[in-house]
Amino acid sequence: MSQPIGAPVVSPTADLCKAGELQWLVGKPKTEIPVPVDVVNRRVTCTTCPVTEEFSPHRLNIFFNDQTDIVEQVRCG
Repeated sequence: MSQPIGAPVVSPTADLCKAGELQWLVGKPKTEIPVPVDVVNRRVTCTTCPVTEEFSPHRLNIFFNDQTDIVEQVRCG
C-alpha cells in the first residue's frame, strides 16, 4: 500500500519524543535539564537505575551518570 502524494513520510525511527531538541544536554550537568511544562512523557533517571522496560516512542528519556551527575543519553523510549 503506497502513501497518497503529498502525505508526510513518517519513519519508524522518527523523533516522536523530540529528543533531537535536547541533544545539547549530553555532557552537561543534570542541573541544566529544563523543567518541562508537561512531565507526563519525560523520564529523568540515572544510567544504572531500574526503569520500566515498556517502549513508548513519545516518552523522552534523559539518562545521567549517578556518580558524576553528567547527562550521558537523551533518547526516545
